[in-house]
Amino acid sequence: MEQHPVTAIVMATMLEAKPFVLGMSLTRSRKKPFAVFENDRVFLIISGIGKANAAMATGYLCHTCHPVRVFNLGAAGATDFLHALGEIYHINQIIEYDRHKLTTKIPYIHYPDMLNGFQTARLSTSDMAVLDPDDRKKISMTADLIDMEGASVAQACRKFDTKCFMFKFVSDTPDHAKDEDIVENIRRHRSFFYEFFIRSILPVI
Repeated sequence: MEQHPVTAIVMATMLEAKPFVLGMSLTRSRKKPFAVFENDRVFLIISGIGKANAAMATGYLCHTCHPVRVFNLGAAGATDFLHALGEIYHINQIIEYDRHKLTTKIPYIHYPDMLNGFQTARLSTSDMAVLDPDDRKKISMTADLIDMEGASVAQACRKFDTKCFMFKFVSDTPDHAKDEDIVENIRRHRSFFYEFFIRSILPVI
């Protein structure tokens, strides 16, 4: 695999990544242990869903490709109705709602790297999907969005001294509790998310 790519992208599913693979003319270079797509400037890895998958994929990418920066991109649920479907946020804080420090019982908190000029949000990462409106309401006290990978990507990047930037688009709100609704929302908004990345994010890195 080619060394020192400019940018690496970690995404959980091909459902989210498809516009990126097609739009940037990425070619699949690896199938195992993770699917990796690349061109001469970008490596994109499909991690799979969940914190363990995200950590392994990010570590694998950092170890084999030595990127100068990692972007974690993809869908996230909103904990309230203030964050509308399709809106895009730059994550400035990640709380691990389901992992507490042994001594203090306080959840682990991670701080990804930041770019100027984007609307920000706090993210909660957990290994279980949070779909119940009451559960979302509890998490809304400390986070705006919910995913299942972000904290692990940030933590793995820190281990490899690699910059980590995180952008999420809203794929579901407390009104969306069915998997099929979330999948349809991802399909509806993923192309705009890709265009936003190309138009607004890449030019400022």
